[in-house]
Order: sequence, then structure tokens, then C-alpha cells
Amino acid sequence: MNPVSRFFSRLTMRPQGVTLVAAAFLPIFAIVSMFPIVASMIRHFAADPAAASKVPLMVTAPGLTVAVLAPFAGFFVDKFGRRRLLLGCTFFYGLFGTAPFFLDDLDQIFATRLMLGVCEAGILTIVNTLIADYWDDTGRRDWLFLQGVVGPFLASGVILLSGTVASLRWNGGFLVYLVAFPIFLSMLAFMFEPGGARSKQNVASADLQRSSSAKTVFPLAAAAAVAVVTLFSSALYYVFIVNGSIAFGEVGVTDPAAVGRMSFLPSLFVILGALLFRVLSGRSNAAQLAAFFGILGTGLAVIGLARTPGEMVVGLCIQQTGAGMAVPMLVAWAQTKFPFEHRGRGMGIWTGAFFFGQFTSPWIVHQLNLASGSMQGAFLASGCAAVGAMVAALVIALRASPALPRTA
Repeated sequence: MNPVSRFFSRLTMRPQGVTLVAAAFLPIFAIVSMFPIVASMIRHFAADPAAASKVPLMVTAPGLTVAVLAPFAGFFVDKFGRRRLLLGCTFFYGLFGTAPFFLDDLDQIFATRLMLGVCEAGILTIVNTLIADYWDDTGRRDWLFLQGVVGPFLASGVILLSGTVASLRWNGGFLVYLVAFPIFLSMLAFMFEPGGARSKQNVASADLQRSSSAKTVFPLAAAAAVAVVTLFSSALYYVFIVNGSIAFGEVGVTDPAAVGRMSFLPSLFVILGALLFRVLSGRSNAAQLAAFFGILGTGLAVIGLARTPGEMVVGLCIQQTGAGMAVPMLVAWAQTKFPFEHRGRGMGIWTGAFFFGQFTSPWIVHQLNLASGSMQGAFLASGCAAVGAMVAALVIALRASPALPRTA
């Protein structure tokens, strides 16, 4: 049996896994699907003098809502269960996501985007919780790896579809959110509540046994570590996503179409990053974090030092490899820090920290830009910070490794 066949043979509970992989991508829609229609929305609301600032804020508003509400969503997940909340969040995600197609008031559209963020906070928290509930360590790594591989293709498809529909009508891109409804039906058919009779038949979960035998205190120290590392990692993760076109401009590439063409091939290196996550997933958490920070930091630093478009592309290939490791590795690491009865709150904290990093990254990079005098200087500083984190993670990994026997 070849490696690919062996991999797919290990994927137990495939309908649940495929459904969760698809659902995990829903929060990404909030930003990815909006990029092709921002300009057309600004033109449509040209009569509003604040449209140029309101429309970009409308794009990022769900992320801020997720950052604020996800930890609270985790509390409700632990208290009231996973399945019903996931069904409700997904259904209303579809309603609030498509609502702007029927609206022609920018403030009303902004309000629906905030409500969309409420649903996203629940979806992402519950999906990451269920991945840990349904599978053991090997199963979690397999499904997170698959999520990392599929994500780039879904993102490209969403951008293409959103842009195509938006070319027919200024707000046509919001129809992309209708995809939530078939995912909702799949959840209705295949998702089950962990801990029930069906769970005991399908999931070999030592977690559930430990949870039922002895209640544990919420691990505050672990939660703090997850929040700090995830916030820092997320801020680095979004450096290029938000500011990459500006960095390209500083090496003479100002045409958006040219930036898109030069970014296409490097974007595929996200898949290589997902593969590296799966290869390294058997290593210690500190070793995985060191690899992630080292690769991402090197890529950011090369972008910061680039003087030609070709050098920029090389740096971007390295950076995208690190970016491909980011989400599956951080999620898998965080899942190991919380027992079953606290996992919803733990993953809520992870989700809030990741999206707060998304919100703060542009401000941090702007400050670095001002301090260094260029956007590439900000990239270089970000890369150095990541390499510093790599050194710290390596020290932790070496201290945790067993001592080698002395030779005579």
C-alpha cells in the first residue's frame, strides 16, 4: 500500500472529518471572499464620504468580533455541548453572510458583518474542539494536515467565484456565503455530541473517561501560554497578507496584476508547509514551534532584505511554507493543553488570540514601518522577532530532551 493510500485508510469517521474541514474554512470566507469586491463597494457607496474607510473596516469587522467573543463562546461550548451550538452558528452564518446581497445601506451591511463574526466565533471554536474530541493524536494530525492542504485550493476557488459573481452585481460576492447551508445539512446528518452513546461506539476517547472520573481545574498557565504564543504567531502570520503588496512596491512592482502573478507560485508553498507539519507532528511541541518560527522568520527577513522582484519571490516561497505550518500546528498544540471538560474554553481562547493577532498585526507593522523608514524594514524586524522566538523554542526543546548517555 502506497503512502497516500495508507494516509486515507487512517482517516476514520470520514463524513464527520470532511464536514469539519469544510466548516473550518467558513470563517476564512469573511476576508477571502471580500477582497474582489471591496473596490466595487466603495464605488457603489461613493455618496458616503466615509465609504473609503468603512468598507475595509467592514471586511475585517468579523475578525474583531471573533477576537472578543471566542473565549466566551468556549464557555458556552463546555456548558451546553458542541453539536446544537455548531448547527445554530452555521445556520445563522448563512443568513447573516448573504444578507448584504439584499441590503443597500452600508451601516446595515456593517451590522450584519458584526453578527457574522458572532457566528464565526462559535464555528471555529467548536470545530477545533470537535477535532480534538473525535480523534486521538494521530487522527487529529491527519485531519488538520488535510485541512491545511485543502485550504489553499478552497481560498483560490472562493476568490475566483466571488470575483466572477461580483462582476455581475456590486454585492454579488455575498452569495458565496450560501455554501453554509449544505454544510449545515451535512452537520445535521453526521455530527454527534461527544460523550453520548454514539460517541462511545465511534470514538476511543481516554479523554472522556478521565473527564467522567475526575473533574480538573481549568489550566490557567497553559491557557496563558496558548494565548501569548498564538497571538504572537498570528501577528507574524498576517504580516505579508496585509502588507505584501506594499513590500513588492518597494522593489518596483506596483501593478496589482503583476503582484498577483508573482505571488501565485509561492502561494502553493503553503501546501509544502502543511506537509512539513505532518512530518514534524511526532516531534515535541517546542521543536515544532522552533521549525515554524525559523521558516516563517527567515522568509520575512529575506523579503525585508530583497532588492529585486526575484529575491522577493524567493523570500515569499519560504514565508508561505512557514505560513502553511501555522494553523494546523498551533491548533494541534493547543488541543493537547486542555482536557475534555475545559477544551471548549481552551479553544475559544486560542481562537480569540489568533483573531486578535489578525486585528493587531497591521498596527504593529505600521509602527515598525515608521521606526525603520520602510515596509521592508518592518518585514526584516518581524523576521528577526520570529527567529528570536525560534531560539527560545529550541532552548526549551533541548532542555526537555532526555540527556544523552556519556561515552567512555
